Amino acid sequence: MSTHHEPEAPRDLVGIGIGPFNLSLAALAHPLPELDAVFYDQHPAFHWHPGLLIEGTTLQVPFLADLVTLADPTSPWSFPNYLRTRDRLFPFYFAERFHIQRAEYDAYCRWVSDNLPGLRFGHQVDAVRWNPERDLFEIDFTRLHDGAHEPAGRTYTKNVVLGIGTAPHVPEPLKPLVDAPGVPVLHAADYLDERDRLLAAGHVTVIGAGQSGAEIFLDLLRARPTGHERIHWLARTEAFAPMEYSKLGLEHFTPDYTRYFHALTEPTRDRLVAAQWQLHKGIAAPTLAAIHEELYHRTLHGGWADAVLTPGVLVRTAGRLSTNQIELHLEHLQQGTRSRLTTDAVVLATGYRERPADRLLAGLDPYLRRDSSERPRVDDRFRLVLDSSITDSGCHIYVQNAALHAHGVGTPDLGLAAWRSATILNALTGKEPYPLPDRTAFTTFGLTPRQPQVPPAHQEQTPAPLADHR
Repeated sequence: MSTHHEPEAPRDLVGIGIGPFNLSLAALAHPLPELDAVFYDQHPAFHWHPGLLIEGTTLQVPFLADLVTLADPTSPWSFPNYLRTRDRLFPFYFAERFHIQRAEYDAYCRWVSDNLPGLRFGHQVDAVRWNPERDLFEIDFTRLHDGAHEPAGRTYTKNVVLGIGTAPHVPEPLKPLVDAPGVPVLHAADYLDERDRLLAAGHVTVIGAGQSGAEIFLDLLRARPTGHERIHWLARTEAFAPMEYSKLGLEHFTPDYTRYFHALTEPTRDRLVAAQWQLHKGIAAPTLAAIHEELYHRTLHGGWADAVLTPGVLVRTAGRLSTNQIELHLEHLQQGTRSRLTTDAVVLATGYRERPADRLLAGLDPYLRRDSSERPRVDDRFRLVLDSSITDSGCHIYVQNAALHAHGVGTPDLGLAAWRSATILNALTGKEPYPLPDRTAFTTFGLTPRQPQVPPAHQEQTPAPLADHR
């Protein structure tokens, strides 16, 4: 990745957002000297879900799912190399950890972001437009410094990669309460910032049956006294269900399945996304076991913990009873019954949604091609389908973690980050700086499987005979 740029020259690539996925792209672009790339992010520095770095929580993917390894194991930006630079490689070896702690993954990504050139934090991208006179995208940005907005800048580029991430999702009935002062009603993304207030609250309700909800419930349970836990854990799903983590189940997070899913019809893809929630929204089995163990431990001297765990519950409405309490109106979806719950604090472990790019791409709306649900169409190389007046000039917009409808459950998965970044760079450069495997799963998805091919770089070489120096 070129570190020198002439002010008026168009760039090859501009990345918008610097989360793990665009950080992966930047790391893999770094050794490509012919590529002039820059990445912008409005935040002052990299941080990965800081409100959820609960002590002891781990990633749900192995450490090999770092920013680069599954595309380039020799990269200097790998997690093992990070450990080596910190003199921690041997301790990690003896720790025998396949799944690292979230805080360690965050520290690793911050190490990459602190040392990788071409990243521009404190830069807010305001608009992306097409300039037909130059056959380039023009990008307007503002520099943010100590709360002040400096004069806007502009750059031109042949390619754009959107990596603006996801935003916390708050259900409609609770939106009026989240921003109101007084009683804490907060999204799980802010959990650690508000943890002391939650521990001081008389009664706490956690809503949501994903991994974050389970981890927050467990953390609160462990911190509250036996017999006086006073916690409710509610979920709309029919059970506190384990995540599908069988070996063949995990093959839904392979490039093979991603390619298969993308080739399906739009109605079929939509049905699958809704049905496959347990592949990526369930709870890790060790977390469920830890919750059960903690609850069981509290029965040793008789009695049950003052904790209520109820799945299959919908929060219909919510309101304030006073300055320090909230009333939740609940409906049990299977029984058809309704009740009210009074609580002193609410944590919404209700997940995230793709952050809309409509405002950012408003100037490109006439060029965007959409599906029957008005979602942007995305091709098999993660490019938005644009009018040919743009693509015929060799310019494209790529997306990261914004195509669940087009590429399936692997879209937000960290394990596919390096492969997707390599796919984007291969397409963008028109070369193959990162040869990728043709087959990645034992499962054959569909009746017309792709024939496995061995790329030339991967073919076994016959060793040359040893020279006889006698």
